[in-house]
Amino acid sequence: MQLKGKNAIVIGGNRGIGKAISLALGNKGVNVAVNFYKDKDKAYKVIKKLEEFNVNSLKIKADVRDFVQVENMMNIVKESLGSIDILVNNAGISGQNSAIGNINIEEWKEVIDVNLTGVFNCCKAVKEELRKNNGKIVNISSIAGKMGGTIGCHYAASKAGVIGLTFALASELAPQVTVNAVAPGPVDTELLSLETKKRLSVQTPFGRIAKPEEIAHTVIYLLENDYVSGEVIDVNAGRYMD
Repeated sequence: MQLKGKNAIVIGGNRGIGKAISLALGNKGVNVAVNFYKDKDKAYKVIKKLEEFNVNSLKIKADVRDFVQVENMMNIVKESLGSIDILVNNAGISGQNSAIGNINIEEWKEVIDVNLTGVFNCCKAVKEELRKNNGKIVNISSIAGKMGGTIGCHYAASKAGVIGLTFALASELAPQVTVNAVAPGPVDTELLSLETKKRLSVQTPFGRIAKPEEIAHTVIYLLENDYVSGEVIDVNAGRYMD
């Protein structure tokens, strides 16, 4: 896909990996809708940065757990930008607890609802638009979806579910839509404490965790290549290899 002039929506595009993806798209000449749920100010700052690339952009609030909100969001983006060619599902949470004995049903449901049901809702709401436009979906999974990780079975299960959903939709939506996923290892964002970043860096063969821009670079590759679908690209510097 030639990205310049295309229209994208980045779910959770206001901070961390999502912010890096939004800006990488803008740098390629893509018009970007930045979804957020809580932090409107961060979304505004991303929009201001996107303006430097002379692309159209908008910020839009929606709770991805709610299909009605997601459907309304997609309609607003289509009206504002004219179409949707690219969907990047990046929204995610980790939960408060990691041990199964401490994870109650409410916490389990919240993590699954945001990380997995949210991806399903967004894909479902925009699938026909993407089919019409020969569009692209990139889902952000995690190393935890392949090897369990360290931050809880709810997070690992949700990210493994994203991988399964990616495989299923790659078959269902072919050949009009490519569907792929990125499975990062630990990434240097504000969601990790300095202590956690140091601990995870030691566990990584490169001696550091990933930069958000390195994840965004992989997303761009998947969007530009028209013959890659049903793939999960690991970006973890050899921390986990399968």
